[in-house]
Amino acid sequence: MDLSIGRGETMVFLGRSGSGKTTTLRLINALVMPARGEVRIEGRSTGEWDPVRLRRRIGYVIQEVGLLPHLSARGNIALVPRLERWPPERIAERVDQLLALVGLEPSVFAHRMPHQLSGGQRQRVGVARALAVDPPILLCDEPFGALDAVTRMEIQREFRPLVERLGKTLVFVTHDLREAELLAHRVAVFDRGRIVFVGTLTEFHASAEPAVRALREAA
Repeated sequence: MDLSIGRGETMVFLGRSGSGKTTTLRLINALVMPARGEVRIEGRSTGEWDPVRLRRRIGYVIQEVGLLPHLSARGNIALVPRLERWPPERIAERVDQLLALVGLEPSVFAHRMPHQLSGGQRQRVGVARALAVDPPILLCDEPFGALDAVTRMEIQREFRPLVERLGKTLVFVTHDLREAELLAHRVAVFDRGRIVFVGTLTEFHASAEPAVRALREAA
């Protein structure tokens, strides 16, 4: 594959299960290293980055959310700022800011444990946690796939304006063409470990590439 993603762009990865979308996300934040070629973040190969510093510049949101069950919503969001040794006052301010940003009233939700939150609320906390230290890049691996249809649509509609307002570069994996149409500046279509199409949604709907046609027909 050969792919460039611009600063502030929302790139959506589309394709069947096993086509390479999640592996590509993991290459971006150096959870997987390439056997050949290189992945460059901000002009530097991932092999040149300290992996901890790299991953703290990249927010990561997954479908299962992965909140730590023994920490409150506040504790989960504050985790990386504490590792970064932010002062307590700055952490408290940032947590409240992020909870409000994702539509959760801090006075109501900050001290709730993950099991006291609905699926949509846990997903919102997961997004807030990924944004905690203001990373320039946000990776999302089917983050809304486990939500009910109504909650999923609500969060989808809020998500792109949020990312654009914050100026993030977003790489978003989904199987859902309608989700891609809500979020994407461009889409990349994966097929058996290869990228077979990159372009705007207009170009996607006009493409004769077989893998693109199959996705359109499945939708």
